Amino acid sequence: MQRTILLVDDEENTAGLFAELLRRRGYTTFAVTSAEECLECVARKQVDVVVTDVMMPGMSGIDLCAALRAQHPDVIAIVVTGRSTLDVAISAIRAGAYDYITKPVKIEALEVAIARAFEHLGLRREVRRLRSAINTNPIDGLAGESAVIRATLDLVRRVAGSDATVLISGESGTGKELVARAVHRLSPRRDEPFVAINCAAIPVSLMESELFGHVRGAFTDASRARTGLFAQAGGGTVFLDELAEMPLEMQVKLLRVLQERTVRPVGSDEEIPFAARMVASTNRDLEVEVEHKRFREDLFYRIHVVAIPVPPLRDRSGDVLLLAQHFLRRIALRVGKPVEGITPQAARLLIDYDWPGNVRELENCMERAVALCRLDQITIEDLPQKLHSAPSNIVIPCDLPSELITLAEMERRYVRQVLAALGGNKTHAARALGIDRRSLYRRLEPANGVPAPEVLLNLPAAPR
Repeated sequence: MQRTILLVDDEENTAGLFAELLRRRGYTTFAVTSAEECLECVARKQVDVVVTDVMMPGMSGIDLCAALRAQHPDVIAIVVTGRSTLDVAISAIRAGAYDYITKPVKIEALEVAIARAFEHLGLRREVRRLRSAINTNPIDGLAGESAVIRATLDLVRRVAGSDATVLISGESGTGKELVARAVHRLSPRRDEPFVAINCAAIPVSLMESELFGHVRGAFTDASRARTGLFAQAGGGTVFLDELAEMPLEMQVKLLRVLQERTVRPVGSDEEIPFAARMVASTNRDLEVEVEHKRFREDLFYRIHVVAIPVPPLRDRSGDVLLLAQHFLRRIALRVGKPVEGITPQAARLLIDYDWPGNVRELENCMERAVALCRLDQITIEDLPQKLHSAPSNIVIPCDLPSELITLAEMERRYVRQVLAALGGNKTHAARALGIDRRSLYRRLEPANGVPAPEVLLNLPAAPR
């Protein structure tokens, strides 16, 4: 990443000297002699950090900090002040400066301040990126470029604004509750409660009381009245997770609640209005359950108003690397570990594995990898052993040594297949491989300028 610093000092030699010293340390630097020149330069060029003197003719360093905060909030300012003017430096920080250093300036102290500024800038950009991702993609674990996941996301957005009952279906670990929460978060009910109920975790004897509540004395241990989860949801959303696990006798009562829009606490004759939206999920085929008399047909049609299928991860293999990189960045940021990418060898294992535990298993895998990682990239040693023994999709076209390809050519073809799996998006491919775009382009160049057939993986060829 290019790191650009602009130095501002009315003494041209001073600004030029520090610009040269910082350039030798790997920074891209510019030097100007006034605050006005600084603002013109920032308007024309990409500048990350401005280091400015406080006392200058015309616009002062303090005024410059205020102008930068107003006009270029992404630029970080560091002020340089004399030892006797710390109050001036504090005024500059109030005007928007990130830090200050005192004169005489030592290059070591300046470099430390700049390193902290870039660290702060990186965190600020990461927060903005995550917020943007949340705003554009409401379902964290279902980010991706595949057609099936785009269809799911589109359906979530379309149904969120209505009051229709939603049935979310999919295998365990695919993110059904995440979909339910997204439906709630994008709906007009977003400020009301979201009440999640795991139907498989509540004992049958307590289910009616948990869902609908009870009055005092309704049964032996009912020493006081209890408000049920349905009533607690108010005008929000009730999410019935794994609905197929609900016993038949409770299905009858749930059907009545949905039809009458009221609940009756155990032991009470009073009907309480029920205003929440109903969202349910299942990892079973409810039509098969109806056929085998394990689920009521009338309840099925009452629940099955809008169906949102959540695809398993094996059906969206092109999203595996994007999801892995997403989880990697989030986990590394949370634990404060500088892990930034995935090696090509590790990426290949991730793609080859069929992920029976779906997105939940991938997230756990990346959390384990970050915990074990000793470098700045995830390697094959950081991944679980079961990924190493997964069936390979590599195709060896023949057994003749004269027709086998070099390791460099194999790497080139692999990079092309990752690019193809990510829909030709070079930025996503480079991020997933843990390399920059320049390295990606270099690895795509064929040996001797002669392209080879795409035979490495059972994936579509990359766009040319």
